[in-house]
Amino acid sequence: MDAIRDADIDPMPLQGKRVAIIGYGNQGRAQALNLNDSGIDVVVGLRDGSTSIAGARADGIATASLAEAAAGADIVMLLAPDEVLGAIYRTIEPHIREGGALGFSHGLAIRFGFVVPRPDLDVFMVAPKGPGTALRSLYREGKGMVALCAVAQDVSGNAEAIALAYGRALGCGRAGILRSSFAEECEADLFNEQAVVWGAVPELMIAGFDTLVEAGVSEEVAYLECVGELKLIAELIEARGIAGMREAISNTAELGAVIGGPRIIDRDVRVRMKAVLEEIRAGQFTELLGDEEASGYPRLRAARKQARQLRVEQARKKLLD
Repeated sequence: MDAIRDADIDPMPLQGKRVAIIGYGNQGRAQALNLNDSGIDVVVGLRDGSTSIAGARADGIATASLAEAAAGADIVMLLAPDEVLGAIYRTIEPHIREGGALGFSHGLAIRFGFVVPRPDLDVFMVAPKGPGTALRSLYREGKGMVALCAVAQDVSGNAEAIALAYGRALGCGRAGILRSSFAEECEADLFNEQAVVWGAVPELMIAGFDTLVEAGVSEEVAYLECVGELKLIAELIEARGIAGMREAISNTAELGAVIGGPRIIDRDVRVRMKAVLEEIRAGQFTELLGDEEASGYPRLRAARKQARQLRVEQARKKLLD
């Protein structure tokens, strides 16, 4: 899979076009600012009374109502939370100009039918592979973030060119843009969130911390060992790869990793990972996501409260004091 970079991308499909960013959260703000700095005409569409209106205006970005932003744009980017995109799209659909383009930065809404776009619209995805804060900081440093791009509807015959020009304006062409699909991006992203980086890794750190503390190790030392070193290994892997990381650490650490890693991540864990992926593909997770939003996010609110009360969080506070 070859990465597409700035030199390979024609910026003209965005020239003279207005982009409406719907939502001004983590991705919305970063993308609006990067586009603006790249010379693209940007407006942010927000609900009446949104607390983000003042922030966008303070950033020098024009704002409008959802309907007005959609009506005045050539390209509408849906960057609000996944679970509310269906309702937002139904609100703005009558206002999107015929033959316009509809963009996403995550494949979920299309993959699982939260949004069913009008047949006259180009539908594309540009998905930066990291948080908006990093997308913005990398852009300002003259660097970029790798992104995936995909096309779900190509009415004009120009949908991919629009997607690539959009990714270039975000700064992603500096690092490389990879062709994918809405389904591939969505399923891989949800799997990572649940079974690897955002789900499993924090639970592994908490379990390691608790194991050491229960064995008599001080909370501060347990935190430094099981949580504090995560940044170090992430930086080593980014710089050298997994093999290079192993070669860079001490023989003691490397032998311990070779012996201990497979004991924790064993065949049963891999079987459960496959089950997670199967459930994602079957739509079980997105059903839960919709139910969670409809009921006011009780599971997420309870989980956030519980996380703040963990011993590992108290240890972190002690180290910061």
